[in-house]
Amino acid sequence: MGESANEARRATSRRITRAAQQLTDEHGLDGFTMDDLAAAADVSRRTLFNYFPSKIDAVLGEWEGLHRTDVATFSQGGPTGNLVLDLRDLVVRLLDTHDIDRETLALNRRILLANPRLLSAVHQRHESISAEVVAHIVTREGKAFNRDRATVAIALLAAVFHSAIENYVEDPRNRSLPHHVDESLRTAQALLGA
Repeated sequence: MGESANEARRATSRRITRAAQQLTDEHGLDGFTMDDLAAAADVSRRTLFNYFPSKIDAVLGEWEGLHRTDVATFSQGGPTGNLVLDLRDLVVRLLDTHDIDRETLALNRRILLANPRLLSAVHQRHESISAEVVAHIVTREGKAFNRDRATVAIALLAAVFHSAIENYVEDPRNRSLPHHVDESLRTAQALLGA
């Protein structure tokens, strides 16, 4: 698939997800059908199911996962050599793959809190990506850095990102999400004496 075909596919995927999120916000997860979603996204039912097998998948959208080159750099001890900063870079890149703005994050927060099944699905995705990152940490740091330590590192990073996203959505000064990630990371380091 060529670059323009990939971009067209991503644009269609994002359009479907945006429509699914808006319908969920307006009507709840059970308040619309896949036919309603296809109409709202201006795609055929067949196209919709080629992208997403369920409403939950459509609302959450495609998650591209970690980039191979980023994982390779991280696994070899880069890009900075500092585990915490390198984890930050790895995860920030995940966020950079999406069209994330304050309005979208606020919408996501609203629909997740109003729909427990969505919250559960996000938790499952989080668990999957966390397990992957834990494995990469253990590979990078060696056996001396055991799975328990890696799991705690990921849990702390998740808390940092949660705080950063909340602050980003509410920021009256419109500072960037990476700015808030760095601020939350500095706060965590200060609290932990790191």
